[in-house]
Amino acid sequence: MLALDFPNIGPEIFAIDLGSFRLALRWYAMGYIVGILIGWWIIGRAIARPALWRAGAPMTKAQLEELVTWMVIGIVVGGRLGFVLFYQPGYYLTHPLDILKVWQGGMAFHGGFLGVVAGVWLFSRRHGLPTASVADLLAIATPPALGLVRVANFINAELWGRPTDAPWGVIFPGKAAQACATATEACARHPSQLYEALLEGVVLAVLLLWLAFRRGWLKRPGLLAGTFFLGYGLSRLVVEFFRQADAQFVTPDNPWGHVFLGMTMGQLLSLPMVIAGLATIWWARRRARP
Repeated sequence: MLALDFPNIGPEIFAIDLGSFRLALRWYAMGYIVGILIGWWIIGRAIARPALWRAGAPMTKAQLEELVTWMVIGIVVGGRLGFVLFYQPGYYLTHPLDILKVWQGGMAFHGGFLGVVAGVWLFSRRHGLPTASVADLLAIATPPALGLVRVANFINAELWGRPTDAPWGVIFPGKAAQACATATEACARHPSQLYEALLEGVVLAVLLLWLAFRRGWLKRPGLLAGTFFLGYGLSRLVVEFFRQADAQFVTPDNPWGHVFLGMTMGQLLSLPMVIAGLATIWWARRRARP
């Protein structure tokens, strides 16, 4: 069977052992760091071009620096609590102190999304800024970080896809190989992390940046934010057909990990984003009419 071997890349970029303490920089953390810096740069470029806006940029560079702080807090707190509540509530209910162990992994995009939404709303209220325009800026800044984090998921050999006999299937090591013991002999799986990186990171980024910088959509507050909600929701709905369901939802009678009406947890959480995206686009277009 044609398949691709997993590349020989460890989850750590470098590590320093200091006795009983180990200091390491992981690809996963680097994905967040570089993604946030790229998003910071994109927003800075947008607010520095008055012609992109109907009545001037919605914030100053000094306010942008504070916004980044709110974003980081929203991502970390929301992402962690989202993972706890959406995916493993039973475990963390009996092990509450483990909620603080973010270095052990366990972040959920939908939780981080809600955390950022709350942070943006509070930040905008605090400074009297137009929330829809601030949301548009975050919409064009977010996809690069999503793409980089999904690539880090691939490097970590986590969130792998379902077994496949496609020639681009990847033979993942570790738990992926063990879970595939009763499937195809070579245990090739869809590299669903890279599917997500392509759709959520590359395609969505190119589309939103083109609409913002070439089509003038920043002059219509809320339109880019709605497009981001819709684009991410649809991308995740599609990729979930190729992504292995979380182990806690898989049973012998439910091998696909469906949780409600034939949907996985990822699809169930993405459906409200699709609805919110359509509603936001409708609201923005209606608001922009003369």
